[in-house]
Amino acid sequence: MNGFDPLVSVEEVSRKFPLDHRDVTALDHASLEVSGGEFLAISGPSGSGKSTLLNLIGCIDKPTSGRIRIEGTDTGSLSPSRMTDLRRKKIGFVFQTFNLIPVFTAAENVEFPLLVQGLDARERRSRVAEALESVGLAERAHHRPDLLSGGERQRVAVARAIVHRPALVLADEPTANLDTRNATQLIDLMRELNRSLGLTFIFSTHDQRLLEHTPRIIRLTDGHVESDSAMEGDGHGQVFAARVS
Repeated sequence: MNGFDPLVSVEEVSRKFPLDHRDVTALDHASLEVSGGEFLAISGPSGSGKSTLLNLIGCIDKPTSGRIRIEGTDTGSLSPSRMTDLRRKKIGFVFQTFNLIPVFTAAENVEFPLLVQGLDARERRSRVAEALESVGLAERAHHRPDLLSGGERQRVAVARAIVHRPALVLADEPTANLDTRNATQLIDLMRELNRSLGLTFIFSTHDQRLLEHTPRIIRLTDGHVESDSAMEGDGHGQVFAARVS
């Protein structure tokens, strides 16, 4: 990949699902490009195709038609094992329900992706400590999820998503189960990681609290990309301009 290629390229992608002897279109000829280091929201009402698009970009699913490229690699051309390998190495996930393993401590939950990758113990410990420190939970490393608040659990989930140093972090409705205080803290945390580490974030949301802090918003309606707008200025105003392809 050269410096001018997008990190993510979605080209005329559609996804249909069978339902009651007919096909239901969840995503319809969607196209977009995401550069490295962006902080991007996919917004829209329930059923608009937000989660479907994230699952396709995250190599959890394959499109019915169209093409998705991650760092120039056509994900549709990959075998299941190579797709799994790309997902493990290049992509981190944050889910609205946290998806932490209840019997594991915070540190063990964060370490899990590194175990799957086969990193040695010393490297795992170093990366876990670094990730927990970056989300402000170094002192909670040995607490299980049931001893953590909702906001702390989601920060553990963020640490787990970034511990293997992915090219891309995908978050599905990350603030949906958080109160305003914890949602604001999570938004600030993700923005800081985006700025300080250059991490690329793509997340689905209809949470206005999150959208107010988002430099670029793609709005979906009935599986279509309705608009793609970018905030002008320094990111503190609310002046948006349509992006030109």
